[in-house]
Amino acid sequence: MYSYEQLHTFAKKIFIAIGHTEELAASAADVLISADIRGVDSHGIARLKGYVRLWEVDRINAKPNIQIVHETPSTATIDADAALGLVAGPRAMQVAIDKAKQVGTGWVSVKNSNHYGIAGFHSMMALEEDMIGISLTNASPLVAPTFGKERMLGTNPISVAIPTLNETPFIADMATTTAANGKLEVLQRKKEDAPLGWIQDGDGTPTSNAHGVKEGGALLPLGGDREHASHKGYILGSIVDIFSAVLSGANYGPWVPPFVSFIDPVADPVGEGLGHFFGAMRVDAFRPKEEFLQHMDQWVARFRQTTPIDPNVPVQIPGDYERGMEAERLKNGIPVLDAVIADLNELGEKFGVKL
Repeated sequence: MYSYEQLHTFAKKIFIAIGHTEELAASAADVLISADIRGVDSHGIARLKGYVRLWEVDRINAKPNIQIVHETPSTATIDADAALGLVAGPRAMQVAIDKAKQVGTGWVSVKNSNHYGIAGFHSMMALEEDMIGISLTNASPLVAPTFGKERMLGTNPISVAIPTLNETPFIADMATTTAANGKLEVLQRKKEDAPLGWIQDGDGTPTSNAHGVKEGGALLPLGGDREHASHKGYILGSIVDIFSAVLSGANYGPWVPPFVSFIDPVADPVGEGLGHFFGAMRVDAFRPKEEFLQHMDQWVARFRQTTPIDPNVPVQIPGDYERGMEAERLKNGIPVLDAVIADLNELGEKFGVKL
């Protein structure tokens, strides 16, 4: 078990070692380790080696000039200058929040960025201002559209955070695939099979081989197959791709530069880097804030009272699982797989940082 502080300090020192200022390194570590503390192990410290690998092949700019390249009172497009998405994401979300403070809502698209960690970190920033936060990003092309064999989309997550008065906030954070690729990586490290419905092999046949995507297969859209409405997951992933990239000028579909090492970037990009999309909405732009927050409390409380199928398994509110994991891990520490510890020790030796 490791404490939040141990993992955060290590990640921050590695980001400094590859050229980031202390401020940028701290921001990146905040996003990265928030995944571990919330139980999203696939997007936390286990990804640190991948970010360093991208820096080593000149795909990460440690000293980016992140700037707004197009703007209206309520919208902006940001060029992240090949920054870590862990750095560009919070910067862009803050722009959306600042615009919402001025005119009611703020909408920001980002191009020329990289993997930005868990989507929920960025949407949750709006909660501090009693705003609704929205966070979308496209990602490595690992997903086949319904009826297709080719890897055309990313896991393309959607996160929405909605404030409350006294109840816990509503925090949705989900991939538009049946499972995120990071969960496959966890299964690979554990040498376990994947559930059927997560992936298909190169011929389009469902498989439980956790290495199936590496071996030419693809992740499946949310739903898994047509009979279980995978077309809806495909549609959701497509919307995220268009909002994040076609709107911003980033790469989209199969042109998205991959985070994973087993896919090479395409030679003929259609945009710059990968893309994100952020939104912030002041609730008093729609109705009095206190009134909205009180009704959100009522919404949350009533859903918690739903009669459960199993009396021992209550109905949850989106965000409950992560809140429970955060409380447990802040108290007892964060478990890290042996394979991940080996990767971190390797990074530590390379850059003179002790875990």
